[in-house]
Formats: sequence, structure tokens, C-alpha cells
Amino acid sequence: MRSISLLAGVAFAALASVTAAQTLPAPPASTAFTLSSGTPRTPEQLAVRFDVADLAIRVLPETESIDAVATLTFTATAPLERIVVELDNRFDVSAIAVDGQAVGSDRWSNPEGRLTLTLPAPLAAGQTTAIRIAYSGQPHRARNAPWDGGFVWRRTPDGKPWVATAVQGEGCDLFWPCIDHPQGEPGRVDLHITVPSDLAAPSNGRLVGKTENAPDADGQATTTWHWSARDPNTYAIALTVGPYQEIAAPYESRFGNTIPMYFWHLPVADATKPQALFDQFAPMLDFYEATVGPFPFGDEKMGVVETPFLGMEHQTINAYGNGYKLDGKGYDWLLQHELAHEWFGNQLTNVSWDDMWLHEGLGSYMQPLYARWLNGDRYMQTELAEMRQSLTNRFPLVSGGEQDAGTVYEGATGPGLDLYYKGALVAHSLRMLIGDEAFQRAVTRLVYGRPDPRPGNFSPRYATTRDFIAIVSEEAKRDMRWFFDAYVYQAALPVLTTARTGDRMTLAWSGAAAFPMPVTVEVDGERRQVPMTGGRGEIRLEPGSHILIDPDNAVLRQLDYIDAWKASQARN
Repeated sequence: MRSISLLAGVAFAALASVTAAQTLPAPPASTAFTLSSGTPRTPEQLAVRFDVADLAIRVLPETESIDAVATLTFTATAPLERIVVELDNRFDVSAIAVDGQAVGSDRWSNPEGRLTLTLPAPLAAGQTTAIRIAYSGQPHRARNAPWDGGFVWRRTPDGKPWVATAVQGEGCDLFWPCIDHPQGEPGRVDLHITVPSDLAAPSNGRLVGKTENAPDADGQATTTWHWSARDPNTYAIALTVGPYQEIAAPYESRFGNTIPMYFWHLPVADATKPQALFDQFAPMLDFYEATVGPFPFGDEKMGVVETPFLGMEHQTINAYGNGYKLDGKGYDWLLQHELAHEWFGNQLTNVSWDDMWLHEGLGSYMQPLYARWLNGDRYMQTELAEMRQSLTNRFPLVSGGEQDAGTVYEGATGPGLDLYYKGALVAHSLRMLIGDEAFQRAVTRLVYGRPDPRPGNFSPRYATTRDFIAIVSEEAKRDMRWFFDAYVYQAALPVLTTARTGDRMTLAWSGAAAFPMPVTVEVDGERRQVPMTGGRGEIRLEPGSHILIDPDNAVLRQLDYIDAWKASQARN
């Protein structure tokens, strides 16, 4: 099969010859705009459907650079005079063409990394155009991937190039021209990744084919790997290059389809380690399919690749860098967490970064649920207790306004790690309140947009916290806005106060207006559920009774002993 399109091939050859003849100058630093992700889309971006991104990228490890041609196909949904995409302006853009016709540099500009192209002729609604952008240079280097992301250029112990990308916080524009917003997903991405022939380039989607290229002017043989992915999350498009070995096997889904599983790993002296990790793939898939629904990309693959950083949820090619560590959980937590994002992030994508807890919180809750699936309640409760100790509660999980990735993930400006752990604990309290069946139905409907997902009857979708509230209310058969108002839209946790007088104990919620969360009270081993109508409740007691509030830790609330411990940690 063709490794790159005809237009891309011509431009690619020209770019390669230029690179061979001269040393690339030091690129400018990436702008603050480029190093953020999820800023509001322009009117032009709102007026297009992004159909296809065809990306031909040659990775040049020796110069830590790329040569690339991107052909982007858009359909106008309203009259349109300009195409606007994001692309780091540290790249040298050597040529732009519209529908095969070259355009002059006076028709486009890219001052801050938002490339604006004036079309030769306006598009009417329904018309399609293909924009070809040839660019090259040294991409932004990650300082501490995946948290401070970009390209990671490393060498394996035997000196082979080992390259990977991680751009969740910074966005897709660090290496390809895109609409850098959660709702900027193209309908399909075709990747033609050219690398030295002694290296492999596993990537997103399904492998269409590999092409062995003639040696270049320097005598280097290269191979082009052609991958095709449908409906990919923008930051989940990934490049990974290295001397990989491959493990593969089919997974027979409980939904009747067969899913190919792949693990690309570096050569290692103890071959049992990568095989032992691969052996975890099928049980994890079975858990997620039983708990949420069908693996969303079963027609492509469930793929994992070893990377020189910890990990990232790259669609169908999750990055893994946990080093096969054992921690007593009975499973690899990193593998399990990143796999969660195939459902919470790639199948379900939040409408904006402000709803990121739907990805991270619900995804993180799958970890204690999996601990229970494997080893029982003790292990679930252990993980939930560790999460509870980490909460900061400085910012609400959802602000209600437009936010970018940096603001949300940074604990000084947004919820930070609370996205993960508070989000998981909110999900746990919700499950305890409405029951397993209603919770599972609500999560399935959120992820798939329907209650009966089967392979072939759903597509990736967008959703918001408000959508989830509506679904939960329907499944619980009562208005659940009060729950989310208390836990998601405000930072402080609800506070439960108790007072005991004679044979009565009164309970009252403060910190949340008329919070009606019922509370289980254990009295001398006997459990009683206390309704909290209007935020208040009461029970009768025998003198000297031993009382335990919320014995199952089902309700997320403020706890004095944890606050005291955290204060002591801060002092030390």
C-alpha cells in the first residue's frame, strides 16, 4: 500500500533534501499560547467539520527534528473565508497549498502558533477543502513528561534511538497542525511515520501497512509505518519510535467480537516481565467491558507501547513507562489507569477542560473497583483511603466556565490532583447512594450515549457534567442536582456535625444548603440509616451505646482527623 499520499510524497522528498543539505537553525521558543491547550475556538474553527488529518512525518533522531506534511480536509458548516489551525511557530512552514494549488506567504500567518490562512475563494456551507502544510524543525522538548510535555528524545541502553511524545497539557499543535481543543477531533487521522529501518513506529489505530523506502542521500534505509485511527482524541495522537519487540494475541470479548492486543516493548534480559504485563491485558479488558461496556476501538486494537516517561492515554496505543514494578496491588496500576481512558477520555470526551473530572475522576474510580474485582473489599477500601488522604479541596472540580488544560491540572489554579482522587471519591459516594445497578447504567449511558452499547452501534461522543447529572437523575429516579452542587461545583466538603443529649443524637449537614445526604449510623453493631431531610436527622439511643458514623465510609465528607494530619504534615 502507499506509505504517503502523492502530494505529501513530493513535498516530503523536497523537505528531506533540504534537511540533508543544511543544519537546521535553533528554533524559537514555543509561545505561551502554544504551550496551553483548550483555549476557545475561533469563529472559523466553529464553522468547520474536521474530516481527515493525513500526517506524513519523518522522525530524525540524530537531529532531534521532524520533517512533515499535513493534509487537512475540512467541510464548511457555514460560509467561510479562512481556515484556522494551531501549529507551533517554532516550525519552518515551507509551503501551503489549498486543493492542490500553492498559495503565497501573503495569504497566511502564524505569529503565536495560531495559523490563519485566507482561502483563494470563500467556501459555502457544505463545501470541502484540503489544506496541505509542509513544515519541519525541532519540536518542543519535554522537560518532565508527561506532566511538562513535548518530545522525549532518549537512547536505549545499547544506544538505539528511543523517541516518544506526550502532549496532553500542551496540545496537539506541538507537532501537527490541529484544532487544539477537546472538540477539535478529526473524523480520521492517517499517520505515515517514517523512521530508520532498524526501528519500529507503533501508533494509533490499525496498521494499514509498512513500506520499505530506498536509501536516502546519506545511505540510510527507512521504513514508513501507515496507521489509520477513527475519531481520535486530539492529544491522544502519538509518535513512538524505538527498537521494539512485539507481543500479540487476540482477546475474545464478552460481546462476541475479537480484539487484537499488542504490546511493543524494549528488549529486556528477563523476557518474563513484558509477558507478565501482557498477561494482564485480557483480565483488565474483561473488567472494563463488564463494568462499563464494550472496548470502544475493538475494530482497531488494544495497544500499549513502552515509553521513556511514565505514561499517557494515547488512543489504542497507551504509553507505559512503569518499569514492570510490583507494588502489592496484584495488578499494574499504571496500565490499568491509562486503559480506563479508552472509555473515559477517548470514547467519552469532555466538551471542555472544565469537565476533565469526567475523564480523570471516573477513570481513577475504576482502580479501586478493579482492586475489589480481583481481591475483594479490603483492597478497594485501602485504595479509597489513600485517595481520601490526598485531597486539597481548594478549587471545585468544575468551575462552570471555560478553562484551559494548564489551569485545571495545576493545583495552584485549579483542582489539580483532586480531578483524580476527589473525582473518584465523588463517584464512590454516588454509587453507594444510588446503588450498583443505577450507577453502572448511568456510567454506561454517559460513555456511549445509550444504555445498550454493542460493537458497531455507538461512536465516540462528547458530554458535560450537566449531561451526567441529567443521566444520574433519570437512573436514580429523583433530582440529583443537590449531590453535584455539593461535591462538584464547590470546593469545600460537606461537614457533618453531631450532638448527643440523653437518649437522642441529632445530625446536621453544614457547608451545603439543605444537603439531604442520608447517613448510616452503627449503634452497638446495629446499622440504621438516618434520613437527612433538609440536612438534619435524629436517632434514639440507649445510654452508653457505642456509635459509629458512616461505618462503610460511603459518604465523602470533612473529617477532623484527616485535616489535623494534613496540617501536621504541612508544618513538618
